[in-house]
Amino acid sequence: MKNLVIHGGRPLKGEVTIGGAKNSTVALIPAAILSEDPVKFDGVPDILDVYNLQLILESMNVSSEFADGNLSIDPTQIVEAQLPSTAIKSLRASYYFMGSLLGRFGRATVTFPGGDNIGPRPIDQHIKGFKALGAEVTEENDTVHIVAHGGLHGARIFLDMVSVGATMNIIMAAVHAKGTTIIENAAKEPEIIDLATFLNNMGAKIRGAGTDVIRITGVEHLGSQTTHTIIPDRIEAGTYLAMAAAQGEGILVKNVIPEHLEAFTSKLMEMGVQLEVGQDNIFVPKHERLQAINIKTAPYPGFATDLQQPITPLLSLANGESRIQETIYPERTRHIPELRKLGMNVRDRDDGLITVESQPVDLQGDVVAAAEIRAGAALVIAGLMANGVTEIKNAEHVLRGYDRLVHKLTMLNGDIKIEDDFE
Repeated sequence: MKNLVIHGGRPLKGEVTIGGAKNSTVALIPAAILSEDPVKFDGVPDILDVYNLQLILESMNVSSEFADGNLSIDPTQIVEAQLPSTAIKSLRASYYFMGSLLGRFGRATVTFPGGDNIGPRPIDQHIKGFKALGAEVTEENDTVHIVAHGGLHGARIFLDMVSVGATMNIIMAAVHAKGTTIIENAAKEPEIIDLATFLNNMGAKIRGAGTDVIRITGVEHLGSQTTHTIIPDRIEAGTYLAMAAAQGEGILVKNVIPEHLEAFTSKLMEMGVQLEVGQDNIFVPKHERLQAINIKTAPYPGFATDLQQPITPLLSLANGESRIQETIYPERTRHIPELRKLGMNVRDRDDGLITVESQPVDLQGDVVAAAEIRAGAALVIAGLMANGVTEIKNAEHVLRGYDRLVHKLTMLNGDIKIEDDFE
């Protein structure tokens, strides 16, 4: 186990470059096994999830090399094998191997995925899609068995709820299916467009990614593409923007797609943060007074659920009471009691409503624990704001989702380090 130790209260300044999108990367790596040729990615974030996905690839005799943001994957000698349950349970995105294995072999056996505990996140919409494509799905001893005895065929699939994971999984399963598959009420996140672009460049026929209706016409072969550059991580970017507004004295956030952040940056500007938005960067100047705001999380292009925790410490600096209504995962409030340990005046209710009052006194460092990635990010920001030392336990959660976090914060004048937890 690892701890993050922060000596807070230091002003942050300088520039930071955002890495590739985690939520693209964790789908693109499983999607690589659909190729008949080696594939390459650049802009890959240096996060623990990538290394765990490499372990899963290795179990299938798929070689990979990762260094300096470049990841090469060779699936040409792939074999069907039992996937390592430890790696599977370490990240929820391992469920993308359901779709990619089903698309590649017509069958898949995957242990129920792990990942962050932020409330119920069922995979029923994934299973609904696989069944519509002609697969038989059974569950036994914490394992999902998916088999398409007669092969996969195109189908019209209406998702009962908007699901990024189900949309991506169905796309991967359908790329080799006979005929045309239509996904209705599909998720519209940029990461879905990124996945479709990667597959299309290898010969897939996917249209409508980024809208609520996606059409996939099955093809027999995929492969022979050049390097795919992963889009910038909009959640990492939003986290640094919130951090810059909370503790910065002028920070330039580079390698961003501003259009992907409009729901978030509009709220920062509503608070009174005078952002300077460029083509691929955003400058956050030092500011004086902030105003309280109301936020309601929603599927893209709405305010991302993954950014409600990172913005919470910033809201404590605003005049008045700010309110966040978490509509995606109402149980995503495990950062609240930890922030209160640091002295933040923040409350939550069972219905997902979070209220943040103006901070009358400075936050003070304490020992807290990261329950999941974005809760950990909120604690990092609060720890940078607080006087004294903040020790964040279970730091693996944070490191799973943030590219070279300690290095980047150190370059911004933060005092942060990783320590082993021997308790």
